[in-house]
Amino acid sequence: MAAENCSDGGQDPNPCYLQKFRLYETRSNFYMVGRDKSGTLCRILKIDRLDPSELTVLEDSTTYPEIECYDLLRRIHEGNRSTGGLKFVTACYGIIGFVKFLGPHYMLLITKRRKIGAICGHTIYAISKTQMITIGNSPVQSNMAYSKNEKRYKKLLCSVDLTKDFFFSYSYNVMHSLQRNLCKNETGLLNYETMFVWNEFLTRGIRNNLKNTLWTVALVYGFFKQVELSVSGRDVKLTLIARRSRHYAGTRYLKRGVNEKGRVANDVETEQIVFEDVPEGCPTQISSVVQNRGSIPLFWSQETSRLNLKPDIILSKKDPTYEATKLHFENLARRYGNPIIILNLIKRCEKKPRETILRSEFANAIRYINKSLTKENRLRFLHWDINRHSRKATNVLELLGRVADYALNLTGIFYCQVTPNCRPEGLLDLTCVLQNDEHFAQIPCDKSDDGEKLDIDVGSDNQSSTENVKPPMFQTGVLRTNCIDCLDRTNVAQYAYGLMALGRQLHAMGFTESQTIDQSSPLAEDLMGVYEKMGDTLALQYGGSAAHNKIFCQRRGQWQAATQSQELFRTLQRYYSNAYMDAEKQSAINLFLGHFQPQQGKPALWELDSDQHYSVGRHGPNLLNEDARTSIKRSMSDGNILCGTDSPMSASNVRQESENRGEAISESTHEMPAYGISYSRFTPRMSCRQLFGEIEDQFLGSNRICYENGDECNCTNFDMDWLSSSGNSCDDDAYDSCRSAAGLSSENIGAELKTGMTTSPSESGSNIKVGERSASEVTCDGLMDEYSESFVNWVTHGDLLIPVKFTCQ
Repeated sequence: MAAENCSDGGQDPNPCYLQKFRLYETRSNFYMVGRDKSGTLCRILKIDRLDPSELTVLEDSTTYPEIECYDLLRRIHEGNRSTGGLKFVTACYGIIGFVKFLGPHYMLLITKRRKIGAICGHTIYAISKTQMITIGNSPVQSNMAYSKNEKRYKKLLCSVDLTKDFFFSYSYNVMHSLQRNLCKNETGLLNYETMFVWNEFLTRGIRNNLKNTLWTVALVYGFFKQVELSVSGRDVKLTLIARRSRHYAGTRYLKRGVNEKGRVANDVETEQIVFEDVPEGCPTQISSVVQNRGSIPLFWSQETSRLNLKPDIILSKKDPTYEATKLHFENLARRYGNPIIILNLIKRCEKKPRETILRSEFANAIRYINKSLTKENRLRFLHWDINRHSRKATNVLELLGRVADYALNLTGIFYCQVTPNCRPEGLLDLTCVLQNDEHFAQIPCDKSDDGEKLDIDVGSDNQSSTENVKPPMFQTGVLRTNCIDCLDRTNVAQYAYGLMALGRQLHAMGFTESQTIDQSSPLAEDLMGVYEKMGDTLALQYGGSAAHNKIFCQRRGQWQAATQSQELFRTLQRYYSNAYMDAEKQSAINLFLGHFQPQQGKPALWELDSDQHYSVGRHGPNLLNEDARTSIKRSMSDGNILCGTDSPMSASNVRQESENRGEAISESTHEMPAYGISYSRFTPRMSCRQLFGEIEDQFLGSNRICYENGDECNCTNFDMDWLSSSGNSCDDDAYDSCRSAAGLSSENIGAELKTGMTTSPSESGSNIKVGERSASEVTCDGLMDEYSESFVNWVTHGDLLIPVKFTCQ
């Protein structure tokens, strides 16, 4: 629900939010009375009940005092006394939306709510109870088949449990990041069109009719948790928000990869907000950082199987120029700015190739896309097989922390100081930020969705700026993490990133002298618990069971037998849910989001195949072209590859644009406005130039990439296995079998360093095991004839390593 003018004339400087509602009915109409938070101002909405085919909603533009509103209701009662008068129906806290199946329209209401947190005085609510009310007042149809289908659709929609994991706010745009809320003062209708508002379809009719959002609430689906922490004797509040995209939404095996518009399955934005818990009226400091997870943006799928715990991975080759993949990363760049850093956690070697097929194709896609991008905008692609290094949780989290440190050096975080005169009833914007005139004079104008420059109004009422006010910082770019499901492994990586970011946030707020937090500290334990809850919640939504938290359990020292039994139970729970429950769950999601809209005389939703679930509207099924199903690379559970060729792709094809690209990314607004100004970021503990030396430009800026099929060496960005100093590499025998299974030989392993390096914490830095060969024998087909200085420093000091002085033949 957004701020709207409660008066007739012009822009109201004190926007009105309706928060409490009472619904009344007569034989011919519903009357809804909305009140603001204080209960002193009222608005009235009338909904027609006599026309079952159309939704007719009328709003009285007058804002009534409470006494006048009661007088108006009394007169309505007197005028309808002959037909039963005006009757009270229910009290509620907002309209979720309207829906129609085969009969009348239904209205969905929030009848109970609960507070789950607050951001800068703006309360965030969850839903405790809902009610579905039939709008029409006409006789019920006598057709039994029609009646059965109507009841089944109602039951299916009600299976979407709105009391779990949905949240909203009347005065804070919780569908946006904090940085966007402060930098772009957006209100009303535009907020509902973003990718994180799940009831966009249900509210579309009333929003288009009334041209406002006073009566509805915008529901975000995902995770919200706010906890209090104590840092150096000062109280801070940490808020973790996960926003799940409504685009290409669904369940684990029924929604995989990317669609034609560049939208990926299991697309979740995670925001970590930290602010000082101070008395009301005092200035406060606030900081946020955003990261992203999402399915591998290729056309791939897995067919649900009741006989196989690991169904086949099917890779389609219908998009040889990776247009959908490009659309996806263009979407990310529009929302967050550059750079886009991709952390790919899937396996690098398998006895029976499954994940490695996707790993190789993903690398090919990034290499191909980077050819058309400028040097500064190229995708940063990091490979790291987390399973291979997960025997010791501490080592895994330490290495992932280094990745997070590298990413944060590139993107920065958001930080500002908020003034005490910001009204909780008003939207946050830059007028709430304690400003330094000299600093803000240098801030470039942001761009609107159509590319036009926007003037940033920093306000004229903030005269309290002082020389000791810290300048705000802005995050530019994002870390995107994925594994196969983007659940278990991804959540561990996101925790490591969140821990590293928390250290920087607290340092920016002046609470700590160091930018890092020790993994064994109580603060790290508290943060791990929050991320573990988020991981369980997101895994239940997409995968059907809580997340596999083996690394977290090991980190806490949990009994190994208990961890194993828990992992087994969750595996079986996920299998049962995927095999027996997901089809109906997917149908309910499609119905709720409006991807399927029932029509009389057309096939019912449960009569369609799962491939037909998406984008089935009033115009009937929008099926995929059968010709597009050709050229499939299939990974069978026995390791066989039925068919599939890596067809050559000409460089000229990279400039080929899809005809509907503009439409596909029209909703890809700046989710987090990006300011490319160096002084708005942290000064890193070690700059990228210091970290990577003179090889940064020639290596990170290269347009070639290491990939797994071993046909040639095209080394760009870098493979995270180069960064590993863990002792959890593949065993020699297992590793040799991986190489042979993948069809690799000692002559063609130049794609990436295939030797396993171990450095036990209990061993000296010089005691390094490199496969079955000594250090002097590591040449990797001439790629590295000797150890570089940075390699020696890495072994000695444990810093990040990128292979230097690479030459590709």
